Amino acid sequence: MWRKRVLVWLFICFSGFMLLLGRLVQVQLFAAENFSKHHINLLEASVQQRSQEMVLDHGRGNFHDRNGRPIAYEKKAVLILFPFLEKMEWDAERVAKIVDAPRTELIAAVAKSKQPFAFRSPEPLILTNHQMDRINSLKIPGVFAVEQKYPLEKVPAGQLIGITGENTAEIRQRYPGKDLSPQTLIGVSGLEASFDEFLLPEGKSKLVFHVDGDGGPLFGINVKYVDPANPFYPVNIKTTLDIELQKRAEELADQHGIIKGGLVLLDIETNSVLAMVSRPNISQQDPYNQNGITNMMLKEQIMGSVFKTVIAAAAIDYELDNPSRTFDCSRKINGEPDTTYEHGTLNFIDSFARSCNYTFGELAKELSDIDPNLIEEYAEKLSLTGPVGWQGSVYHFDDFKQMADEDIGRVFRKDQERTDKNFVALSGIGQHEVRATPLAVASMMAVIARGGQKEMVRAVSEIEYKNGTVMAEFAQAPLKGEEIAPYTAMKLQQLLREVVINENGTGRWFNDLPYEVAGKSGTAETGIFDHEQQLHNKWFAGYFPYHDPKYALVTVNLDVRSDQGGINPFFADMVKAVHDYNLKQ
Repeated sequence: MWRKRVLVWLFICFSGFMLLLGRLVQVQLFAAENFSKHHINLLEASVQQRSQEMVLDHGRGNFHDRNGRPIAYEKKAVLILFPFLEKMEWDAERVAKIVDAPRTELIAAVAKSKQPFAFRSPEPLILTNHQMDRINSLKIPGVFAVEQKYPLEKVPAGQLIGITGENTAEIRQRYPGKDLSPQTLIGVSGLEASFDEFLLPEGKSKLVFHVDGDGGPLFGINVKYVDPANPFYPVNIKTTLDIELQKRAEELADQHGIIKGGLVLLDIETNSVLAMVSRPNISQQDPYNQNGITNMMLKEQIMGSVFKTVIAAAAIDYELDNPSRTFDCSRKINGEPDTTYEHGTLNFIDSFARSCNYTFGELAKELSDIDPNLIEEYAEKLSLTGPVGWQGSVYHFDDFKQMADEDIGRVFRKDQERTDKNFVALSGIGQHEVRATPLAVASMMAVIARGGQKEMVRAVSEIEYKNGTVMAEFAQAPLKGEEIAPYTAMKLQQLLREVVINENGTGRWFNDLPYEVAGKSGTAETGIFDHEQQLHNKWFAGYFPYHDPKYALVTVNLDVRSDQGGINPFFADMVKAVHDYNLKQ
């Protein structure tokens, strides 16, 4: 009987031993880098237990402006102190003298810290190159002067650049074949999301110091600077933004109280984004809130009278713009008396300058009679509908889109609307279902200024390797589809200039700017009410200088009352800002 008990006991012990051995084999050999449902890297965790580290750069790729200046971060030379200094004798007095800080502050900061840190007094202490050299020449374990990359609290062009975040499930879904840490930052929105695969880190740059069980330094082992071995990564995304113009545009948006809306500034020659502002801002407390993360400049908006530019283009080509023809601009589009805008009898040019709704409602109906698809065709010719952002083949991406969250815009939603006279007339003045993104409106102005040539809009010009060589280039490229004729573009240029120089034009406020401006205003009813008052989208879109076009500019203030939120001062101040910027160059 006792033999049977011994055998059973031995079997239980042997089984338990084999289970433990199997578990050990699993942990050591098969799950060392992906342990449990939490996907813990046991190798990294074991290293962390016997070392202290200071991350200098998480290794994700960077965004630069067109001149190579960083957009989302800044590098600072700082003093790094490790907490084990509290347990050893070190020359705090000498370090304090070099950095011009009280010795007691250094000692106190080390005493209360459990992790390596950049010394603050009380602001981050920024060192000179000479101070860095002197500190590092002391060769004190746990005391280092290094350059550290600091993400900006508020990133210029935040919605265009986008944000990042940690999401283990999304990492596995997006990159099933890549061995990435669960803590890897991935793009959530904007260019961060579009270029995410290029921006993924090869590894962190960090200072690592090995310590004993009590947290003290293991002498004889120097600090290690760990940096990804690949000399080509992380990459830099060279945007077309100009950081100075971008910052000035954001200042002006806030000065003019733009709560919802923004600005798009394009370089006409290269059809590239120089500045893009979207409001509301990204919330620092809740960055993933869609109200702030959404780029309003890429979302379709009701555009109002700016759309009359499309009707004018078609009217020119179909010879409906006879200078001797007049329109009763004291009437609404439905023919009833207009007691608000009693413009009287106007010809085609004056109708455009004063933005007469009756004229362009009538012209839209006449164009629809010629061909129900005509208005949409001209909207497409002027790049107003359809995506205008750069897209094409890059590496293994057959249809890569720089601005993947761009809306496409439209004129009509249903087929029967193309022949319904009331809907057509409303569409002719940019109401009803007419929608376009501010980016597309800026593109339309650039098309007209270039004489009709359509091009994709770029926000990024190149992807550069770490060593500065070009990994991929986003060359200027035409937009597919038909274009307006050079003659039509010339006539539109004259109409847009008339808006400013006509003594009754809706853009006469811009006649005294340092650059000659051509453009079109728009005030669209949104169908949204605030305390029984209709809210409006207020636009001004144009280009400058008129005789030598270089910039297309769109400003828009969304969902504001009719007696508030005027957009003209915002547009004017941005034109002045561009002029002042060019004077400094």
